[in-house]
Amino acid sequence: MLIQTETTPNPAALKFLPGQKVMESGTRDFASPEDAQASPLAEAIFSTGEVEGVFFGRDFISVTAAPGVEWRQLKPQVLEVLLDHFASGAPLFRAGSAAGIHVAQEASFDDRPEDSEIVAQIQELIETRVRPAVAQDGGDIVYRGFRDGTVFLALHGACAGCPSSTMTLKQGIESLLKHYVPEVEAVETV
Repeated sequence: MLIQTETTPNPAALKFLPGQKVMESGTRDFASPEDAQASPLAEAIFSTGEVEGVFFGRDFISVTAAPGVEWRQLKPQVLEVLLDHFASGAPLFRAGSAAGIHVAQEASFDDRPEDSEIVAQIQELIETRVRPAVAQDGGDIVYRGFRDGTVFLALHGACAGCPSSTMTLKQGIESLLKHYVPEVEAVETV
């Protein structure tokens, strides 16, 4: 099995491509070893002791190195964990009941009914134009709300903490949304 790697705009994160589907649908972000207890794979990656984030996308895994960790030392360790996992056919998540699942709540805003057409346009642009581009960089972006001209988004994976994320938000996403949805005045992260 060959696992390819790609750099991301975030120098602390590396994208690993196992050549097969990782998640059937959705994404999953692990921000700590405690979060990773739901997944044997994420837990094994964190067990290197040199990782501060793991993100599962549709066909990739992004790993964020802890501050001061060099990728030339960490990359072989992560590759070994990934090869072992995919070669063994182990499940991505541990079996359990819904009672054992902890879902971190992020700030969300209840959209106003009078903004429903604007929100639909924003969500369509995010799903068709923004999320695919962000996934190419090893991350994800999720719509959280629209209030008084401001779109609120959450960043995950390689995008969270990326030095260029502010530029991406302001020059990329905000410009795109303002162009197609004149009611959008700003984009912020939550």
